[in-house]
Amino acid sequence: MKTKMKRISIIFLSGIIGATTISAQDTANKKTPEITQKSSAWRIVSPLGEREAAPVDTNFLNYAQRSVPSARSIAYATTGNLGNEGYNLIYFERPAASDFFFRDALRAWLPSLETQRFYNTRIPMTLASYNFGGGKESAQDRLKADFSGNINARAQVGAMVDYLYSKGSFNYQASKHLSWGLSGSYIGDRFEFQGFLQHYNAVNKENGGITDDRYITDPAEIQGGSTSVDYKTIPTRLSNAHNRLVGTQLYLNSRYKVGFYKDVVDGDSVKQEYVPVSSFIWTLDYKDTRHTFRNENVNEAREFWENTYLDPLGTNDKTKYNSIRNTFGVSLLEGFHKYAKAGLAVFLTHEYRHFKQAEDTVDRQLPLPETLTPLPFANVPTTKGENFVWVGAQLTRRQGKILNYDATGRIGILGEAAGEVEVNGNIYTHIPLWGDTLNVSAYGDFSNTNVPYLLQHYISNHFAWDNDFGMTRRLRFGGRINLPRTSTTVSAGVENVQNLVYFNEQALPTQCGSSVQVFSASLEQNLELGIFNWQNRLTYQTSSDDAVIPMPKLAVYSNMFIKFKVAQVLDVQFGVDCDYYTKYKSVSYQPATMSFYNQREKDCGNYPFVNAYINFKLSKTRFYVMFSHVNQGLFGGDNWFSMPGYPLNPRRFQLGLSIDFAN
Repeated sequence: MKTKMKRISIIFLSGIIGATTISAQDTANKKTPEITQKSSAWRIVSPLGEREAAPVDTNFLNYAQRSVPSARSIAYATTGNLGNEGYNLIYFERPAASDFFFRDALRAWLPSLETQRFYNTRIPMTLASYNFGGGKESAQDRLKADFSGNINARAQVGAMVDYLYSKGSFNYQASKHLSWGLSGSYIGDRFEFQGFLQHYNAVNKENGGITDDRYITDPAEIQGGSTSVDYKTIPTRLSNAHNRLVGTQLYLNSRYKVGFYKDVVDGDSVKQEYVPVSSFIWTLDYKDTRHTFRNENVNEAREFWENTYLDPLGTNDKTKYNSIRNTFGVSLLEGFHKYAKAGLAVFLTHEYRHFKQAEDTVDRQLPLPETLTPLPFANVPTTKGENFVWVGAQLTRRQGKILNYDATGRIGILGEAAGEVEVNGNIYTHIPLWGDTLNVSAYGDFSNTNVPYLLQHYISNHFAWDNDFGMTRRLRFGGRINLPRTSTTVSAGVENVQNLVYFNEQALPTQCGSSVQVFSASLEQNLELGIFNWQNRLTYQTSSDDAVIPMPKLAVYSNMFIKFKVAQVLDVQFGVDCDYYTKYKSVSYQPATMSFYNQREKDCGNYPFVNAYINFKLSKTRFYVMFSHVNQGLFGGDNWFSMPGYPLNPRRFQLGLSIDFAN
């Protein structure tokens, strides 16, 4: 692994050095003086590496909320601790299962292409934060820092580190994550380069949930009349189990633009401006991920899992995944001529995926020990390689004064991708209304795709399956309306999904043979009167089959606060916020596969989770004080479970500090 990381680092650094060299040559040969660019931040959009503007996180408003595990969404199922596994209960915010589904449960905490940011700043930029809370036995710490510096007006390098360590309020639920990354970009007239290297190592202890919900809902009954609860003494179903995810991603995007120089009058002088006509694009995306699940308590395993297939003396499941994707594209760019009202690109993508699973070393010809369960099928291959080839096209308009749009589609033509279709499109416009601007957007997505390999074929000590699922077909469309003057946003969406794969009550992947429809509508309304502010978000959603797609029908987030300045230098936000969702047949969590599965026995929800907080900002420094779950034992009831067996964090005191030199 160390050798592989060294090779990847060399490749990435070589790309940075190459881009820097080009930058130096371009500066030396430049016909016009260096252009001073405004500071900016952006993210990369697949599949061709387009740049999309991204905000810089320096706002002190609601700064405290990021330290609460359940604040990833207004309705979020979590095993409780910061950095622990979680599941978004808002259906239209939930991504589809990835090729390596173990990672999905921790996607809120791990770096990715979607979270990578690039910056262009006049002087070096540093964003550093430290959040902590809890007592000695339940300490919660997170240190995060981003750095970016420009070599010149066109070339930039960056680095990030994210260290999270949280013991948890309950036994055996500690999490420890370390992520780091390097990045670089060069945006020149003819040549563009963007790339990053990310690595993470996440360890999560698994307690399987508490043994009896009454420790939370009715402690007097189970403790012989005592109502005082020491959360660290509540027995859990597992005590010596953990998951580990180790992953690396190398992403390189380069673009060579062909065009011409034209004279542009600037006051009394004439400058030359490069006008690109077409571009040639190459993108490399390499991923290497490993999952390990270990459990060394045999007695607990026999009680917790129904089946044991490979080893009765303990579990040491290992699954590896790596992929390499190359995309080659040619584009005709928007705006090089007055009649070029849109950009058009075509591309070809090849991807190779490789999987390695646990080996079955048991001699199935001999009588099995009583502690082992016979496999329900013939052996799954230990290793598997897959090839995918797609062709696609993209149509974009981003420079329109009133109407802009983008549409991307691809068709699988060879390998395991044969027959796949994916099409998505967005349209944006703004309409003058009552002295304000009404912003309107709409989207549509259609896909007919194969089910990921590991959901089809998998073997481990406690779970094994060998499926032959058909393609999953999705049709989704919706829209959004925003009125800035009244701070009002309304959105709605509908999806029809056929042959959906989900985890059933036995925590096994299964396919729904019929179609399921989901409807969702949301209202965001922010009110401001002097120093008083009230932020609200309400989401209604419904499923035509709750046994396949369970969800709370109504989710509400409300944040009431006052905002003012002290001595004209200190910004203060003082308030309370609350998230709430209605009761539903909650999903549950299976630690051996890091999956969330449907169950029909217990309800969760119908509980308000309230935080009281104060946020401050003084010059470049932000800090907060928070009492999370302040309503515990005061109002809302005692059933404060996120999932069966997994209570939310009890009331705790939390602090945080951020020093931002965003420039």
